[in-house]
Parts: sequence; structure tokens; C-alpha cells
Amino acid sequence: MKVKMLSRNPDNYVRETKLDLQRVPRNYDPTLHPFEVPREYVRALNATKLERVFAKPFLASLDGHRDGVNCLAKHPKNLATVLSGACDGEVRIWNLTQRNCIRTIQAHEGFVRGICTRFCGTSFFTVGDDKTVKQWKMDGPGYGDEEEPLHTILGKTVYTGIDHHWKEAVFATCGQQVDIWDEQRTNPVCSMTWGFDSISSVKFNPIETFLLGSCASDRNIVLYDMRQATPLKKVILDMRTNTICWNPMEAFIFTAANEDYNLYTFDMSALDTPVMVHMDHVSAVLDVDYSPTGKEFVSASFDKSIRIFPVDKSRSREVYHTKRMQHVICVKWTSDSKYIMCGSDEMNIRLWKANASEKLGVLTSREKAAKDYNQKLKEKFQHYPHIKRIARHRHLPKSIYSQIQEQRIMKEARRRKEVNRIKHSKPGSVPIVSEKKKHVVAVVK
Repeated sequence: MKVKMLSRNPDNYVRETKLDLQRVPRNYDPTLHPFEVPREYVRALNATKLERVFAKPFLASLDGHRDGVNCLAKHPKNLATVLSGACDGEVRIWNLTQRNCIRTIQAHEGFVRGICTRFCGTSFFTVGDDKTVKQWKMDGPGYGDEEEPLHTILGKTVYTGIDHHWKEAVFATCGQQVDIWDEQRTNPVCSMTWGFDSISSVKFNPIETFLLGSCASDRNIVLYDMRQATPLKKVILDMRTNTICWNPMEAFIFTAANEDYNLYTFDMSALDTPVMVHMDHVSAVLDVDYSPTGKEFVSASFDKSIRIFPVDKSRSREVYHTKRMQHVICVKWTSDSKYIMCGSDEMNIRLWKANASEKLGVLTSREKAAKDYNQKLKEKFQHYPHIKRIARHRHLPKSIYSQIQEQRIMKEARRRKEVNRIKHSKPGSVPIVSEKKKHVVAVVK
């Protein structure tokens, strides 16, 4: 005789302790769960709504400067240390965890035009309107000692920017030309120029460290090779580029912040067409900085806002603004990829979360699991109209909102005019130029 028995292992359903969660047996057969997708849709919708409810990105305002903040620099080894230079020649060193100023230096007469840290973090360099380059110790002077720079170099012209090499004791300054300096010498190792206009910014490539890029007021972006001491090539745009930033993960990609309200991401090997045109600002873009992951960058604009763009998208995913914040001059993304700092005209440095709705502090394992589950749900249903509308919506200041409407009308008028011109012309006589190629005038090698 055959006897069939039900056999159950208690480990599958009995709790080990009273503190454990009750174990629920689940059958994943889809025929038993006919409403699985509608239920997940509702969960995704709720997760998207809660994300907007908890979106409070502003963390702190660091005040103390007596003039507009003109430049920012991160400490390469210490996440909590930030340096800022103001328009009255003052340099301040801040501690972000305590949110206070730990040191103040009267570095220059007039503006501090640029500030950068040495790759080892022991010292930093500043340039100003008084035609000097100064090197300072990162640690303050001893008790009773005066604040003195380690080295001072007096130049012939005003320097407008500075950047340090990522691995060697070499730094670059820009002004009338790009000068490469050795830290031990008072004269430049080599000087490079291409054109006659002043150069506003210079940046070393973090991966191919012998490459550097600069942007000049004659609308050029010029790439240089430090080993040959010559310019490689330049791209001329419609309007002036204020600064560039290299992608820290892809050696050949850089993004340029332009006066025509756009940002352009270029591939160094093909400068005739930008990889992506990033459009959302309604005034000149003054600064740009990449996230350490290389997936996103943040831009600062004259329209009193900062925006976060994914590298492969033309529209921003986030916009930050406050009532008090004026024209944003400089912006930096912290090295742990969690925070953004911006310095603006009204003498404040503001600290923001990179992910507006992120919960700070230690998360329990259940919170992490819920967060990951909600994130996956939002990704799964992101293209559904209702969810897409809620996730994309942002409240904007009236000035920015009205300018966006105005520019939309102007853009539509230009497009209509172009379509009419093509329609009433001989076929093939009016070329159709893509949005990417419209803004590049020429590439010179």
C-alpha cells in the first residue's frame, strides 16, 4: 500500500527568534497574481509622489565673505575641506562638517581670479588681479606667526585662471597666454598661445594628465599637449565659452559652459560636432563641474540657478534655486558624489544634496531594501504619462519661468521660418543643419 505524506521543513516558516519578521510563503506563479502590474504601478506612483514630497535639497549656507565668491576648490584628500576666493582678494578655508570657516587669508589686492590645490593636499595656489601667483600652506601658521605665502611669483600680465597637474609638481596659468610652471622655478617652463585674445580658464585632463584645455574670449576652445609644448587643435563656437571641465572617467570627453545659455559636450577626437547640446538655462552659463562618477555634471548660471544634467541627456534632471541666491559664479561637486557647492554674487557658499530626496545618515537594512525596490519600480514605470509628469515637474522662480516661455516662442518662430524657407526654395538649395552642428563655426588643427 502506498502512503503519501505532507512533509514540511520548519526552517522555511518558523522564526528563529521573536524579533525576526514572520516568514510568508510565496508562490510566484503569475496566474495566481492577476493584478500584479496594476499593484506595482500604484506603488511606483506613490514612490514618485513621495520623492517629490521629500525633495529638500538645500543643506546649509556658509556666510562670512564680504564680497562675491569668485572661485572654489576642493581638497584632494579631505572631503570636509573646501577653499573659496572672493572678489575682495580674501581666501577662506571651510570645514563642511562643522559648517564654519577655519582660516581666513588676505591673499591678493583685487579679485582672486583662480584657486587650485596641489595633488597631495599640502598646499594650494591662488592668482589675482595684482599679477601674482602665490603658494600657501594648507595648514595655518603657528601661534603668533604671520600669514605668509610659501612662494610668490610676480608676473608681467594679469592671470585669469590656474590649475594644477594631477600627478606632478607642475601647474598652469592663463591670461594673455597659457604658461606651464615648475613649482621650483620663478619663470614659466613654456608658454603657449594661439590667437591674441585673453584666455579665461585652463584645465588639466585628470586621466591623460599631459593634456590641457583652455577657452579664450575670441570664442575658441584650444587643446594643448604639454609634452610637445604646442597647441593641438581648436574649435570656434558661435559665442564665448566661459569654462570647460573634463570628464573624470572618459579621458577624451569634456563639457564647455557657453554664453549662449547652452552647454556643449565634445569628444576630443571629433570637435566638428558636439556629442550633446545641453539646453535649459535662460542666461549665460558661468561654470560647470563633473560628478566623480562621470555620469552627471552640474552647471552654474547667471540666471540665479544651478542645474544637474545627465551626460547623455539634453535636458536637466534637477534645478536648484533660492529667493536670496543671486548670479551663481562657481560650482563644485564634492569628491564623494553626494553634495554640490555653489558660490554666488551675494557672498554666500551654499551646500546642496546631489540627490534632492535622499535621506542623510545611516539607513537600516529595511530602509535600504525599500529604497532600492522603489527605485526599480520608478525605473520600470518611468515612461507612463502620469508618473513622468510628476517626476519631471519643478517649481521655478517667475523670472526663469517667463524667460523659458519667451525663448520657447522665439525658438518656434525660428523653426517656422526655417521650414518656410526650405518649403519655398528650390529643393536642395537650403541645407538642413542639425541642432548640434549649428553652433560650431570651425575646427582648426
